[in-house]
Amino acid sequence: MAETENPMTETRNTDGIPTARTKGEVKVWLSAAGLSIGLLMVLGLLSLITYNGISVFWPKPVYEVELASESGERSKLAGELIKTQTRRNAGSEDVIEEMQFFIGNKDAYGMAFRYFDSKSVKSKEQPEDIIVAERMEYGDSIFYPVSLTLKDGEVLKKEGDGFKRHLRKLVKEANARRAKILHIEKKEIGNVNSRIRSAELKIRGLEKSSAKPEETEKKVATLREKIANEQEVYQELAAKARELREEQKLVVLEYRLASGEVRTQPVGDLVHFYYANQLGLFGKIGVFLHHIKEFITAEPREANTEGGIFPAIFGTFVMTILMAVMVTPFGVIAAIYLREYAKQGMLVRIVRICVNNLAGVPSIVFGVFGLGFFVYGVGSFIDGGPEYPMPPVWWFLTGIGFIGCTLSAVYLSIQTGSPLQSAERAKITRIAKPVLATLGVLFGIMTLVGNPYFDGFFSNALPTPTFGTGGILWASLTLSLMTLPVVIVATEEALAAVPRGVREAALACGASKWQMIQRVVLPSALPGVMTGVILAMARGAGEVAPLMITGVVKLAPSLPLDFEAPFVHAERKFMHLGFHIYDLGFQSPDSEAAKPMVFATTLLLILLVVVMNLFAIRIRSKLQKKYQASAF
Repeated sequence: MAETENPMTETRNTDGIPTARTKGEVKVWLSAAGLSIGLLMVLGLLSLITYNGISVFWPKPVYEVELASESGERSKLAGELIKTQTRRNAGSEDVIEEMQFFIGNKDAYGMAFRYFDSKSVKSKEQPEDIIVAERMEYGDSIFYPVSLTLKDGEVLKKEGDGFKRHLRKLVKEANARRAKILHIEKKEIGNVNSRIRSAELKIRGLEKSSAKPEETEKKVATLREKIANEQEVYQELAAKARELREEQKLVVLEYRLASGEVRTQPVGDLVHFYYANQLGLFGKIGVFLHHIKEFITAEPREANTEGGIFPAIFGTFVMTILMAVMVTPFGVIAAIYLREYAKQGMLVRIVRICVNNLAGVPSIVFGVFGLGFFVYGVGSFIDGGPEYPMPPVWWFLTGIGFIGCTLSAVYLSIQTGSPLQSAERAKITRIAKPVLATLGVLFGIMTLVGNPYFDGFFSNALPTPTFGTGGILWASLTLSLMTLPVVIVATEEALAAVPRGVREAALACGASKWQMIQRVVLPSALPGVMTGVILAMARGAGEVAPLMITGVVKLAPSLPLDFEAPFVHAERKFMHLGFHIYDLGFQSPDSEAAKPMVFATTLLLILLVVVMNLFAIRIRSKLQKKYQASAF
């Protein structure tokens, strides 16, 4: 009888008593330790991002500190204590404790943050009447209010009754006027400019056309009259916007800085204010929620270091959805062909190796490909037609070749498997079919890109490109190519996991191969397909490098989706949360002011990806309950 290996090993403890231990137990514990360390690192990173991202919005107390210089001069500053740290003096081995304060008032001090030694602080207190105000320019301001000068010249002192209530009402009115100005300038004036631009392009097209001069001149005159009317509307709207802007400057707030300097500020430049040291718990929660609301719904200001990031949130969401919609059908079709139809051999193995290798290609390579193929290739073709059109005769012959090869390939596909075919003819058909299909595709591409009668859809707008420059469509297509291998591999695995008995049962019931795939295999594999889509969305939403050269911008003047016809503007550039983080962290002129925004934007990007993935996971769970035949 053969001896079997004992899976137990005998060891002795410290008292010399033998104990038994399973072989491989140490490796199990090492694996568990590695998993625990990985989870702790992930949780630690998420905790750091969450804490720093949320703390940005929580109102901090404001301190007024009195500083003494080495010469004995005294000065006062007011601000929020950001952090306390230690550093080693360059001239000695002494360790110095220094504090970083956010002092605001960049227009007065030239900087918003300041470091100073804790030893130089002679006194520190929290004044009750100090205000923290968010402004449209130069960041936040920290000051003591002095008085309000109203439209009629009346001066309202801070000691008077209702000063705080009156100031809050005036700021609310100023915000309403600012919203009206924004609506006029972006919506109404934007629509007027769009109509003027459309009329100018029509005039340019008429001047290029070969129509009768009398008809052309009549149409051009009508269009020029329309442009003149639109310009009158533009002047009226611009005057209305100027009037509202002047009204924003009528009410003036006089305030005093902690340094003693007295300054003035139009109330129309204030966005929000609060008495930092008078807030209770519920007051702080209210300010906290207001800051979050502004951050999510407002547009960025001050080189993206102030305001909100709504355009970046919207752009990221739309781009990710477009990418998922584009990559899913191509990935599923490719996987079905490779798994169900392609003859398994050397060629298919090479294709699978190439697909797997594509998953490891750096994302910037996909970005360069997207720039060259989609932007400069397809986009320029859409704008102005083919760069080198074919002669009409050659184009006509190429079109005949395309039709002939395509119809022949379809006919041979129908005849494949017919019992009336001889073995020799079936062999010829098997060889000729892919050749004809390939030639049909080549002739089709040549017919399309060499069309001498196509001048592009936006030739009147040239040399200004419409689709021949970066946009959200090209960025989404580029990321679709980058994430395509993920969907193909996941879909192939899902198709392979469908039990063979289910396939045979469908065929035994009289279903064709396509009916079996469409009605049995593919529905059972849908949860696995959704897994690939989820992985693709998670990767694509955080990519930045390809987007930098295919359509993302620092500040987008308009959204890719709006209520203006045609409602979907695939040619527009867009903002993205990932690029926004890069821009804040490495391109911001004020790195200290941008640092809190980096954490807040990172947290929001993580939450957006999690929400979209949870939605996709929910769909996958429903599919799993509906189709239990698959192992996925």
